[in-house]
Amino acid sequence: MSSENESGDGGAAGAPPEQLALIRESVRQAKTPRAKPRTWRGAALAEQLPVARVLVDKGVLHLDRYFDYAVPKELDAEAQPGVRVRVRFGAGRHRVREGRREGGGLIDGFLIERRAESDYSGPLAALAQVVSPEPVLDAELLALARAVADRYAGSLADVLQLAVPPRNAKAEKRPSPEPLPPPPPPEAGPWERYENGAAFVEALASGGAPRAVWNALPGPQWSELLARAVAATLASGRGALVVVPDGRAVARVDAALTALLGEGRHAVLTAEAGPEKRYRQWLAVRRGSVRAVVGTRAAMFAPVRDLGLVAVWDDGDDSHSELHAPQPHAREVLLLRAAQDKCAFLLGDWSCTVEAAQLVESGWARPIVASRERVRAAAPLVRTVGDGELARDGAARAARLPTLAWQAVREGLRHGPVLVQVPRRGYVPRLACARCREPARCRHCSGPLAARADGEAPVCGWCGREENAWHCAECGGFRLRAQVVGARRTAEELGRAFPAVPVRTSGREHVLDTVPGAPALVVSTPGAEPVAEGGYAAALLLDGWAMLGRPDLRAEEDALRRWIAAAALVRDQRSGGTVVVVAEPTLRPVQALVRWDPVGHARRELSERAELGFPPVSRMASVSGPPDAVVQFVTGVDLPADAEVLGPVPLPVIPPDRPRRTGAPPPGERWDRALVRVPPGSGAALATALKTAQAARMARGDEGVVRVRIDPPDIG
Repeated sequence: MSSENESGDGGAAGAPPEQLALIRESVRQAKTPRAKPRTWRGAALAEQLPVARVLVDKGVLHLDRYFDYAVPKELDAEAQPGVRVRVRFGAGRHRVREGRREGGGLIDGFLIERRAESDYSGPLAALAQVVSPEPVLDAELLALARAVADRYAGSLADVLQLAVPPRNAKAEKRPSPEPLPPPPPPEAGPWERYENGAAFVEALASGGAPRAVWNALPGPQWSELLARAVAATLASGRGALVVVPDGRAVARVDAALTALLGEGRHAVLTAEAGPEKRYRQWLAVRRGSVRAVVGTRAAMFAPVRDLGLVAVWDDGDDSHSELHAPQPHAREVLLLRAAQDKCAFLLGDWSCTVEAAQLVESGWARPIVASRERVRAAAPLVRTVGDGELARDGAARAARLPTLAWQAVREGLRHGPVLVQVPRRGYVPRLACARCREPARCRHCSGPLAARADGEAPVCGWCGREENAWHCAECGGFRLRAQVVGARRTAEELGRAFPAVPVRTSGREHVLDTVPGAPALVVSTPGAEPVAEGGYAAALLLDGWAMLGRPDLRAEEDALRRWIAAAALVRDQRSGGTVVVVAEPTLRPVQALVRWDPVGHARRELSERAELGFPPVSRMASVSGPPDAVVQFVTGVDLPADAEVLGPVPLPVIPPDRPRRTGAPPPGERWDRALVRVPPGSGAALATALKTAQAARMARGDEGVVRVRIDPPDIG
């Protein structure tokens, strides 16, 4: 016991005075616990609420709780709930009990609340520093972050790293503008083309909280409709939040909001803005200067005042899934916000995910759809080319274009630009057997073979060896074909086929936002399609079998979503718009594209998943890591009684020369994965059990990395 606890009282017979004083002091502390600083001996404490409850910035589950610290008098005014602080917090083998530490380094944290007493009866370490008096964490954001952490079996500190941007002192010093008065309610306008559309906007303007899943008509008007929904919410005196997949979509909604409302009524939150500008915009939202936000997935936590509407566009896009722990999805976070803030919810897309269909089927949200007559009038003509036609078509050998596609391109170029969608970027294609389409593998390491320049032998993508005498192990064939040809290679082939036409490419290295309405070939990877002025005259969707053949539960849904996103940029059928998809016409997603019926496709997918017990009807978690660690973890976790463990099974080994991806096994290491499935209603219990087991594992210091992810998007 430290000498700072000695009171100097007189001793009783047979007992040393100091020992009796210590006993009395312990009894007194047990009855009336009070904060007592250990690090600043003799420092005066705050007279009112001398205990600060702090969340330290340690994203480990066994430290996912609050710690108590003493508030020095000199920090009393600035140490208010929600501010950033720095505290002493040791690591290594030292034991952590509340804020009591011997030594230890300074780490960041958030001051959660001020209290009169601490639950811990011993002496407390003092707050070391208030980083900034700006309160950045209010009760609503804290409650949302805690709900997200619980849902995804993660730590609160990890969620707050996603929710609260890093501090920028220069931005903090600049005052935010005065808030503008609410705008007048807008007219429904294009929303009148949809059943329930005008009623949805009217409900927003009157202060209601409608919940809807919106299947948008083809064309670029979706950003204007989102802007009108935001304007209607602002007219009711409330705030609005819109989350879209990428910066190009943000720019379109930003332009639509500016055109409708003028400058100063909304904030844009994207990583591309830079740390100072983004933090300045975020502060304007938190301070209440701006009540409308549009941004990418990080904006899902934006602290909008009096939130009246949360909206997400294209929820099936991979960009909505956060890569950092605990890897929440923007759609699910906005669903939590709609429930927490009792606000309106809008999920919009040209296509329809299974999760969106489930929201409607359950009755939680109402559909906003156009009539079949309007859909047929707005959609282009969709035609298909299957494997049988390709096999009989000699023209398909030139630039991989069958006769039907060739005619569509030639006719389209007479009236405007033509879009060509290919499933992958780059130049080097993977190879497969020309007869049975089995992927071509290296004889030495089983790596994938890739094509090189004309006439040169293919090379292994793993070990780099040339393969001069390949034959198919499945059918014995000796001919190779491109499994998926990249965007640049396709652009070269089309350039030779149409030498008088300019060819533009859009992909990860260089994404085009718009292209002129003049005749041109635009080769794009999925998600990078630029908008053409006046719409595309035609579109080719190549190598459809490559997207449909992915070993993923969402392969068909994703393929249809990507096709519809490209076809939605083509002119309607009355204006000559034509789409040619190179895929087997009997397949269900191809038929859904031809009929332009993504909602029907999603409903059928949902029905089948319900029969098989697949997400989203069930809740599922993945546990991955070294084989022994996965088995030990799964057998030791206290799962709900209705949980079902699938596996573990080996994951593909990543070659040592490949870059490491977030959440993937380390290159060259063998990992296993187990899936844990529970029926509806047990998802929270599953997350709690996994989080508890992971926290205990970390506290024990068990060997081997075990990764837990709730609702993984890549279930094979």
